[in-house]
Formats: sequence, C-alpha cells, structure tokens
Amino acid sequence: MAARLNKLHTEEIRAKIQASQLINVLQKHALTGEGEIPPTRLKAIEILLRKSVPDLSAVTVSGDEESPVHVVGSFKLVPLK
Repeated sequence: MAARLNKLHTEEIRAKIQASQLINVLQKHALTGEGEIPPTRLKAIEILLRKSVPDLSAVTVSGDEESPVHVVGSFKLVPLK
C-alpha cells in the first residue's frame, strides 16, 4: 500500500467524522426523543464538540473604516421535489 502523502489531512477528516457522529447522537435525541443521554455522556459530548467545532458566537468580522468589509452573497432557488 502506498504511504499517505498528508497525514495531517487524514487526521482532520477523522476528527470531522467523529464530530459529526457526536452531533448525530444529539440530533437523534433532540428530534425523536429516542434513548436517554446520561449527564456524564452529555458533558463529554459538549467538551469534545468544543474542541472540534468552532464556536461561531466567538467569531468577529471587522474591517478598516477606510476600506470596510463588503459581504457579497447569492442564492439559487430550486424547485422542491
């Protein structure tokens, strides 16, 4: 088997998959009410997600007054199937 060219990339992907699995556990419980999540497991999930998923409330976008930040976006409407 060939050696991995970028081991860091592999670790990043593994971390994203693990974070998505934790999110799936929380979503399943929140949306369907299936299974109980013990407080210790809930706290562990919270800690792991804080380490792997950025907290968007802590992100600040700012710019210089002479050259302000401009946000440009677009969207596409698609018919529902």
